[in-house]
Amino acid sequence: MNPLQDRGSQESNRLELPAPTVWPMIAALGVTLMASGLVTHAIVSAVGVLLALMGAVGWWKDVFPQERVESVALRPDHERARPVVVSPATVEHLRLGEAGHRVRVPVEVQPYAAGIRGGIIGGLAMAAVALLYGLVAQDSVWYPINLLAGVAIPGMAGLSSEGLRAFSLPALIIGVIVHGVISVLAGLLYAVILPMLPRRHLLWGGLVAPLLWTGLVWATLGVVNPALNARIDWVWFIASQIAFGLTTGFVVSRAQPIATMQTWPLAARAGVETTGIDLGRERDR
Repeated sequence: MNPLQDRGSQESNRLELPAPTVWPMIAALGVTLMASGLVTHAIVSAVGVLLALMGAVGWWKDVFPQERVESVALRPDHERARPVVVSPATVEHLRLGEAGHRVRVPVEVQPYAAGIRGGIIGGLAMAAVALLYGLVAQDSVWYPINLLAGVAIPGMAGLSSEGLRAFSLPALIIGVIVHGVISVLAGLLYAVILPMLPRRHLLWGGLVAPLLWTGLVWATLGVVNPALNARIDWVWFIASQIAFGLTTGFVVSRAQPIATMQTWPLAARAGVETTGIDLGRERDR
């Protein structure tokens, strides 16, 4: 065999790469010490200047007059990856939204009115279960109302069982306000969160969310108001929360969803009057 051909074959199976060097790190350390000396001591900056010069000179010698390289052996041909074969099949690109831009989840949201309506109806369902508990377990519909008022009136939790069964106008007013506000806010939360959850909205809103909410209330009351925490029948409490979750989730999920503005054309989102775009139709969506 021709020695020149053998040498050429060996060179084709090797690749020259820049040789590893430590000088860039030394130069970087020197620059760091130079800056550190501005807030510490001049000696630190002096050491940094020395290291930076050493790193720069060493790095320069690795490049000039001839770059230092090392020869790396390549894998044999039978061990290398095969060439990529171009497929004649076409790929259908995902195109979401009318403008074709990226779409953030959710694409559709529930109207806030549905959340308010669901919160009110769910609050009524929860109140019905709570009043049923008062009649069955305490022989008084005022017992759960007075307990709820204990959230805002600390002294209510310390009353005797007979005192909690008695009618109290301030407790009734405060209980209705607290229950109404919390129900509406929870309904709005359902309208915002349910579209972002997977399917089976009734499962998430009617079972998972009430259990999580009950656990949070139980843990919080155990620290903030242990007396009130001890007076609550948690089995009935969970039942009332599930009633609220199922009712609110059903009302919210049955509402007509509204497409978010991200699916609108740019001109419609910017409010520009232009031909070819029915802005009235876009606003109604």
